[in-house]
Amino acid sequence: MNEKPQANTVDRSDISIDQRLIEEGTTQLNSEIQVLEAWLLELDTSDQGNSEITAARKSYNDMLRSRKEMLSTLAMQAKLQAVAGN
Repeated sequence: MNEKPQANTVDRSDISIDQRLIEEGTTQLNSEIQVLEAWLLELDTSDQGNSEITAARKSYNDMLRSRKEMLSTLAMQAKLQAVAGN
Protein backbone atom coordinates (compact mmCIF):
# COMPACT_ATOMS: atom_id res chain seq x y z
CA MET A 1 0.00 0.00 0.00
CA ASN A 2 3.02 2.23 -0.12
CA GLU A 3 2.82 2.60 -3.91
CA LYS A 4 3.97 5.89 -5.31
CA PRO A 5 1.53 7.64 -7.64
CA GLN A 6 2.68 7.58 -11.23
CA ALA A 7 3.33 10.87 -12.91
CA ASN A 8 1.05 11.70 -15.82
CA THR A 9 3.74 13.63 -17.63
CA VAL A 10 6.01 12.28 -20.33
CA ASP A 11 9.72 13.00 -20.27
CA ARG A 12 10.39 14.03 -23.88
CA SER A 13 14.08 13.13 -23.57
CA ASP A 14 13.06 9.47 -23.28
CA ILE A 15 11.15 9.52 -26.58
CA SER A 16 13.05 8.75 -29.74
CA ILE A 17 11.81 8.25 -33.27
CA ASP A 18 13.40 5.67 -35.50
CA GLN A 19 15.53 7.34 -38.19
CA ARG A 20 13.78 5.35 -40.91
CA LEU A 21 10.42 6.65 -39.73
CA ILE A 22 11.74 10.21 -39.88
CA GLU A 23 12.97 9.65 -43.43
CA GLU A 24 9.65 8.13 -44.52
CA GLY A 25 7.72 10.97 -42.91
CA THR A 26 9.94 13.53 -44.57
CA THR A 27 9.44 11.90 -47.98
CA GLN A 28 5.66 11.74 -47.47
CA LEU A 29 5.42 15.36 -46.34
CA ASN A 30 7.55 16.58 -49.26
CA SER A 31 5.27 14.69 -51.64
CA GLU A 32 2.14 16.19 -50.07
CA ILE A 33 3.66 19.68 -50.22
CA GLN A 34 4.36 19.26 -53.95
CA VAL A 35 0.76 18.15 -54.59
CA LEU A 36 -0.70 21.03 -52.60
CA GLU A 37 1.52 23.55 -54.37
CA ALA A 38 0.43 22.14 -57.75
CA TRP A 39 -3.23 22.39 -56.76
CA LEU A 40 -2.72 25.99 -55.67
CA LEU A 41 -1.10 26.80 -59.02
CA GLU A 42 -4.14 25.31 -60.78
CA LEU A 43 -6.44 27.44 -58.66
CA ASP A 44 -4.48 30.54 -59.62
CA THR A 45 -5.62 30.04 -63.22
CA SER A 46 -9.26 29.54 -62.15
CA ASP A 47 -12.10 32.00 -61.67
CA GLN A 48 -10.90 34.21 -58.80
CA GLY A 49 -14.42 35.31 -57.88
CA ASN A 50 -15.79 31.79 -57.35
CA SER A 51 -16.50 31.20 -53.65
CA GLU A 52 -15.75 27.46 -53.93
CA ILE A 53 -12.34 28.21 -55.40
CA THR A 54 -11.68 30.79 -52.69
CA ALA A 55 -12.60 28.22 -50.01
CA ALA A 56 -10.43 25.56 -51.67
CA ARG A 57 -7.49 27.97 -51.86
CA LYS A 58 -7.82 28.75 -48.15
CA SER A 59 -8.07 25.06 -47.27
CA TYR A 60 -5.07 24.11 -49.42
CA ASN A 61 -3.01 26.96 -47.99
CA ASP A 62 -3.87 25.82 -44.46
CA MET A 63 -2.89 22.24 -45.31
CA LEU A 64 0.33 23.45 -46.94
CA ARG A 65 1.27 25.51 -43.89
CA SER A 66 0.54 22.53 -41.63
CA ARG A 67 2.68 20.16 -43.73
CA LYS A 68 5.56 22.63 -43.74
CA GLU A 69 5.35 22.96 -39.95
CA MET A 70 5.37 19.16 -39.58
CA LEU A 71 8.37 18.94 -41.91
CA SER A 72 10.21 21.53 -39.83
CA THR A 73 9.40 19.61 -36.64
CA LEU A 74 10.68 16.36 -38.19
CA ALA A 75 13.89 18.10 -39.25
CA MET A 76 14.42 19.35 -35.70
CA GLN A 77 13.75 15.86 -34.32
CA ALA A 78 16.25 14.38 -36.77
CA LYS A 79 18.89 16.89 -35.61
CA LEU A 80 18.18 16.13 -31.96
CA GLN A 81 18.54 12.41 -32.61
CA ALA A 82 21.78 12.95 -34.50
CA VAL A 83 23.19 14.92 -31.56
CA ALA A 84 21.93 12.38 -29.01
CA GLY A 85 23.35 9.50 -31.06
CA ASN A 86 26.84 10.97 -31.15
